[in-house]
Amino acid sequence: MNEEKRMITIKNSNGENNTVELITYLISDDNMTSYMVYSKGEKVGAEDDEIIYVSKMQKEGNLVKLNPIESDEEWQSVQKLLKQIANA
Repeated sequence: MNEEKRMITIKNSNGENNTVELITYLISDDNMTSYMVYSKGEKVGAEDDEIIYVSKMQKEGNLVKLNPIESDEEWQSVQKLLKQIANA
């Protein structure tokens, strides 16, 4: 199965545009928080594993800001969501 990558452009805090691959979106169990899962195409390790990033999405007007996951509790919730889609 050959799926086409969905590329999007995000602007970093320095105002530079970066093209990344959108992997998926996640929504918290309480439907209050959305997360974006994406890749910059970076590989690491002997297995050439792809590095993925997860950021919290925050809508501000017509823009969406990506914010870091700040607490261990929130990161555990995100890991649970990732496991649910990995086992689907």
